[in-house]
Amino acid sequence: MPLTDGPASNQRVALNLKGVTRRFGSFVAVDNLNMSIKTGERRAILGSNGAGKTTLFNLITGDFPLSEGSIEIEGVESSSLPTHKRIQAGLRRTYQHALLFDSLSVRDTLLLAVVGIHNKWHLIYPLKKNSKYHERAEALAKVAGLSSKMNVLVGALSHGQKRQLEIGIALSGDPKIVLFDEPAAGLSPAERPVLTELLLSLPKELSVILIEHDMDIALETSTIVSVMHNGKHLLEG
Repeated sequence: MPLTDGPASNQRVALNLKGVTRRFGSFVAVDNLNMSIKTGERRAILGSNGAGKTTLFNLITGDFPLSEGSIEIEGVESSSLPTHKRIQAGLRRTYQHALLFDSLSVRDTLLLAVVGIHNKWHLIYPLKKNSKYHERAEALAKVAGLSSKMNVLVGALSHGQKRQLEIGIALSGDPKIVLFDEPAAGLSPAERPVLTELLLSLPKELSVILIEHDMDIALETSTIVSVMHNGKHLLEG
């Protein structure tokens, strides 16, 4: 069942996309796309490979510049903001392929995520003595279901546990909007229910956009579904 009955019509808009377009030469990857995500909304974006879903995420995060259109984050025009400014505005993202350091422990990885939001000049060793950051890292591990793995190296985690860790990282700094790019990719059948429960447990005020080919996960964890095809936003409902 969905997490909620969907956002109320009077809720504010967390993310507003107007005429978003991205061209690579003569190829139009995202074509005049309009989409409005309200606070607390859970939206799945469905479509075949090449539909433009990941390119859309890259535009929202600032990894790619827009060819045309505009992006507003929490009511603020953000089309020209660099990625780090969008992160500061409350935007987070996970990627199709894990971007983690195998030689770090789960604890140190989460501490880096926490301090990266608050104070980039700290080093890991002093951080371990900072109770505020340590408590926040512990809280993120609990949400991600990794409390028992805090001292385990990331390289020793299963693929599913790495996905859980990525979600924990994405939740650092109390984000307002999180983009999940195929979080179930590569997961075993046994790992998929764990991911589903984790997505369902996210704070209700968090706006979530999910790209996912596993229809069971996409439909169970979302309240609104959008369909993309050839870069266009065909329908939602």
